[in-house]
Amino acid sequence: METLALILAGGRGTRLDILSEKRSKPSVPFAGKYRIIDFTLSNCCNSQIYDIAILTQYLPMSLNEHIGVGKPWDLDRRDSGVTLLQPHNYWYEGTADAVLKNIAFIKRRNPKYVLILSGDHIYKMDYRKIIKQHIEKNADLTIACKIVPLEEASRFGIMETDKNLKIKKFSEKPKEPKSNLASMGIYVFNTDVLLEALTSIVEKELDFGSHIIPRLIYIKKVFAFEYSDYWKDVGTYESYLETSLELASPNAKEILDMYDPNWKVYTKSEELPAVKFGLKSKVSQSLISNGCVIDGEVFNSILSPGVTIKEGAIVRNSVLLNGTVIEENAILDNCILDKNCVVGKNTKIGVGDNYVPNEENPKVLSCGINVCGKGTKIPNDYIIERNCRIFPSAHPINITAKHIKSGTTLR
Repeated sequence: METLALILAGGRGTRLDILSEKRSKPSVPFAGKYRIIDFTLSNCCNSQIYDIAILTQYLPMSLNEHIGVGKPWDLDRRDSGVTLLQPHNYWYEGTADAVLKNIAFIKRRNPKYVLILSGDHIYKMDYRKIIKQHIEKNADLTIACKIVPLEEASRFGIMETDKNLKIKKFSEKPKEPKSNLASMGIYVFNTDVLLEALTSIVEKELDFGSHIIPRLIYIKKVFAFEYSDYWKDVGTYESYLETSLELASPNAKEILDMYDPNWKVYTKSEELPAVKFGLKSKVSQSLISNGCVIDGEVFNSILSPGVTIKEGAIVRNSVLLNGTVIEENAILDNCILDKNCVVGKNTKIGVGDNYVPNEENPKVLSCGINVCGKGTKIPNDYIIERNCRIFPSAHPINITAKHIKSGTTLR
């Protein structure tokens, strides 16, 4: 076997807050019918890499149920397979520690190369290209990288290279970056180099960016692989909503072509009937999934399977996940609603010009988005302004105020 792919999918995704309260970040629904991890898994299959292990940790049940035996990705064949690896009697402490704690699995597989991937990014990449460069340059480690705006570079691991793309310096989230060549968290290792590095560095929270890569740069041949196409981390409410709506925009095919028959994004689909549009329905610039029933109006939005929009309701600039119901004459703007939410008649969510950040957690919500957790029920005739977080535990009988001000959190 040439290549074993390890997908790191155990992250809690704290910046996704309510959406990752009961599931890991890679299993968060995205772009209507998909989960975030579907993009990485589909990249593997389209790159003809069929030996895959997924390292899970935080609330893995949703992800495990979604992956199953890997049939949607053609991973249930005799010559392929997907293995779910989750911690037993220990906790992963860092990205490299997660791999270290599964070192016995790697040794049993005995691949020539190990491809390490993140399960929480949105992109399409042919991994055969980075592996090809890795071989041609006789590298020990190759890191996929992308040019990012210099003002955002401090959020990433930043590389400085020579003209042959050999990495001279690597800085993990530098305060004053000297380059804007950012690591994508995609690594190709020679297996022997990976195993030696994992077992020779003693750190409690062993991490690739903080410990493995800085050491290998000075003792091994480490190269950058430059990637120029679309790649997004949807780890915040703002990036999640923005990236979702980009895929519904008029130039979506130029951004990330989801309709390319030669590079499909596979997923586990629900068996639901076709979309139904009523006599008075209006829909534009939106992604509408199977099983949706629309009698109202939907503009620039994403509807996951089984969403119902009743007559007179208006949904704008929003993402509604599976089974959510918007009752008559309700209005939503800039909202993310998790699965099986119900918004009552005449209720308005996302109104007014008050953009005060969320008082309880301003770091996750300050751009005007409202978020409702899984199964939230909003009664009739309510007004909810902006930057509000409504947890599933906010039972309707406990929501006493009919007008909820911007920046409020309801539990």
